Amino acid sequence: MITSMTGYASVAATRGSVAVTVELRSYNSRALDLVLRLPSGFADLEERVRAAVGAALSRGRVEAKVHIEDTAEGAATVEPDLARGRALKAALEVLSTELGLGGPVSLELLMAAGGLMKTVPAVPDLEMVGAVVLEALNQALQALNEMRAVEGRALARDLDMRLALVESSLSEIRSRSADLVAHYQERLKERISALTQGVVTIDPARIAQEAAFLADRSDISEEIVRAESHLQQFRSIMVGEAAAGRKLNFLVQELNREFNTMGSKISNASAAHLVVDAKAELEKIREQIQNVE
Repeated sequence: MITSMTGYASVAATRGSVAVTVELRSYNSRALDLVLRLPSGFADLEERVRAAVGAALSRGRVEAKVHIEDTAEGAATVEPDLARGRALKAALEVLSTELGLGGPVSLELLMAAGGLMKTVPAVPDLEMVGAVVLEALNQALQALNEMRAVEGRALARDLDMRLALVESSLSEIRSRSADLVAHYQERLKERISALTQGVVTIDPARIAQEAAFLADRSDISEEIVRAESHLQQFRSIMVGEAAAGRKLNFLVQELNREFNTMGSKISNASAAHLVVDAKAELEKIREQIQNVE
């Protein structure tokens, strides 16, 4: 099945006072590469998030950002930073003594220095929060896959059109290389006639033998059969259910190999031009399937 590796989704979910937002972005990658950002204190959720992403996607670089907020009263408290306060008071007393300023170090003076109060979040209920995160994540993964599927259908239409052009070129190459023996017989006669100016008579049987030898060396029937088979497999994989990117990339490499061999064997100029045309389309196909999951 043709599915793009590019997509975006953002989903919010709430349960009680807990609000979760999951944002997903995916790009091309040879394998599944997850970059995950979780809020501080929720690292225990990482394995569950990674497992959910791995179950939904097979390839692509995925950037996942999870935002968690608890709006309940008592979800966070403010406490004094006693260690910093004691250190700051001691430092101010030394400074006052050394500079001869005199006077006690007041609370107002300490507060003016800043950093004496700290916000302490409540201990989260990881099971409950994890359930909300997975709910939002699964919805985001579904939306991401829907977007990737839409782009995949556009890719499939383009690939289908380009495959038709390659198939047309291959059919024409088969037609133009069908009668190689007669082609080489005619070429040999023309060359011999040009070289000998009709003075020397060459045995027709020998010409036929040499033409058959050249035709055998230039025979591309096996390459054409394999290329046709690869094209059929390509179309079959495109409509299958499994992820297609790696298999399609392999088939494009094999198709290029077959057309390269055809180009090196045949001496028919018009057929050679068709090989070039087919290879140009195959290069465009190769570029497109780099974005196929």
